Amino acid sequence: MSNILPWHSAAFADLWERRDRLPHALLIHGKQGTGKLRFATALAHGLLCEAPTASGPCGACPACRWNTASSHPDFRRVEPLAEEQDEEEGAPAKKKNMQIVVEQVRALSEFLTVSTHRGGWRPVLLHPAEALNPSAANALLKSLEEPPPQTLFILVSHRPHQVLATIKSRCRLLPLPTPSRTAAAAWLKSEGVEQPELAAAHTGGAPLAAIDLPIANYWDQRQRFLRHVAVQRIDVLTAADECQEVGIPLMLEWMEKWTYDIAALKMSGELRYNVDHEEAITRLAAGCDEMRMLRFHRELVRMQRHANHPLNVRLFAEQLMMSYAQAAAPRSSR
Repeated sequence: MSNILPWHSAAFADLWERRDRLPHALLIHGKQGTGKLRFATALAHGLLCEAPTASGPCGACPACRWNTASSHPDFRRVEPLAEEQDEEEGAPAKKKNMQIVVEQVRALSEFLTVSTHRGGWRPVLLHPAEALNPSAANALLKSLEEPPPQTLFILVSHRPHQVLATIKSRCRLLPLPTPSRTAAAAWLKSEGVEQPELAAAHTGGAPLAAIDLPIANYWDQRQRFLRHVAVQRIDVLTAADECQEVGIPLMLEWMEKWTYDIAALKMSGELRYNVDHEEAITRLAAGCDEMRMLRFHRELVRMQRHANHPLNVRLFAEQLMMSYAQAAAPRSSR
């Protein structure tokens, strides 16, 4: 079970013991960045193994060697395609539409109707399930209603509430736990991650996110960003000018976590993400209006839906800093 993360080992062991009584479809769900895809892949590989052990695949049989090379003929993995959008010359780049489309689901038809090459299981891994567009979801529904023998559909979802209800109703739901901060930090330390305790806290229980950071100088850029928002009276123009280079998604993520910590510390005395800035957050929380900060935080959450839109980054950064300055202003200054 080398790919199974420690906080999922008990769930895998339980499922592995019941592998002869599996349903035709599983919907594995939980927080993004916690190892659900590793879990699902290990299950698929284990079912294909021709000499399984008591704890998982053997790792040495022909099937395991094919799995290592991602070439097993009885396994299919379906993930989103980037739909290219036509762009006019000189126009700002548009976000690629990442979806699982109906053609991908229909392509499974031949795979599902012919006999398996090795006479065993035929796992289909679909990730993430919420990326199915409506046509693809309806096409998959037909296969889930009449699954071929020895076929297991393994759906992985970060947001199961976005999965079509009729698909969920035909799957056995398998929630996977989020690691404790201590468990996440211990694993990150074993992976050679610097400042594992901070990384575990900052990723909010999603340690794989600390392994695959979006920019090379992530921690340095985060510190530069927080240096501007950690003061009582923010210099909006300077902050916007220096922080715009990280892009809108990261600015929103860092600001959302920062404002959450201010509101949470104010209301419950708890600090979740920015444990290395407790002194500054405590100072800001003491002076701000918690309801005003909570309203701004909720607005940041809504803005996440537009994080990848082709907006003017400089103007966005300026507006973001200005809105934060208003939300964080001490009561006496308003």
